Amino acid sequence: MIILGIESSCDDTSVCLLDCSDKGFFVLSEKTASQIEVHKKYGGVVPEIAGRLHAEKIVPLIEEILIDQPRPDVIAVTAGPGLITGLIVGTEAARALSYAWNIPLVAVNHLEGHMYSVELSVNQKIEYPAIALVASGGHTEITLIKKPGEYELLGHTKDDAAGECFDKVAKLLNLPYPGGPQISKLAETGKIDAIDFPRPMMKDTNYDFSFSGLKTSALYWLQKNKGTVSENDFCASFEQAIVDVLVHKTIKAVKEINPKTLILAGGVSANKKLRETFTKIISQEYPETKFLFPELKNCMDNAAMIAVAGYYQAQKGNFTDWDKIKADPNWHLTN
Repeated sequence: MIILGIESSCDDTSVCLLDCSDKGFFVLSEKTASQIEVHKKYGGVVPEIAGRLHAEKIVPLIEEILIDQPRPDVIAVTAGPGLITGLIVGTEAARALSYAWNIPLVAVNHLEGHMYSVELSVNQKIEYPAIALVASGGHTEITLIKKPGEYELLGHTKDDAAGECFDKVAKLLNLPYPGGPQISKLAETGKIDAIDFPRPMMKDTNYDFSFSGLKTSALYWLQKNKGTVSENDFCASFEQAIVDVLVHKTIKAVKEINPKTLILAGGVSANKKLRETFTKIISQEYPETKFLFPELKNCMDNAAMIAVAGYYQAQKGNFTDWDKIKADPNWHLTN
């Protein structure tokens, strides 16, 4: 099955043609137009600008990846959650193509795409039930995947997402956007115990998160103590606080549910310390659980992961009529 994937939920316009089957997922053609350099001057994504840039890029990207390629059998597009300005561009493009080509259309949840991004790597197959931690600039959720298309939300952030917390604190340090990778790079040579940052909600019995308090704590510390420790030590201590919370909550779910697979996905899954911490704990304490995370290039938003999720939906016949698809910036996966 050849699937045309379209992703435009935030600041990356991405289009991919993916060959999908039981043998795996193989990229035939893929192009992504990043907006990072444009939004960097504002310290974050500006929705109005993002929407205009998506509109400029979407058609040329689709035309480019289809050159000398087979006709797609299905179109899979991110319909939410995300920025409405970007989602509309993607869904309208998919709607027009579905109508013009008479090709079935699948509406994909962005978080679902991140979960299945791990299967873009060779020999990485999710075994069910699985638990997925999706951590990014806009989302931090722990989800139980009973089988493809069947989800139960276990916990989510009550305020800021983990990636958002990284970026906002990086902005306090005058680090360029996106700030998460900048903090992680500085943290590599810092002391993780130089500052005793709080671990919000870590002792709560639920699976929910809260990172706004940690962000505020970092702000107050910088206002009162800036210069008393190195920037590297600050970043290492701050990063460790986020990693501790993410790992503690997720491992709690692994211990209680005993899944066959643990998935780490989303932009924050590129964090080296987070990957290494999970790898060590799972290998030592839960060796029967398979731990999967995407290749670095697939941690960020991309159309290939949307095509993978679309493949599983198409297998079950979960298509959406071209005239009924809608962009939903608040689409909850378990609805």
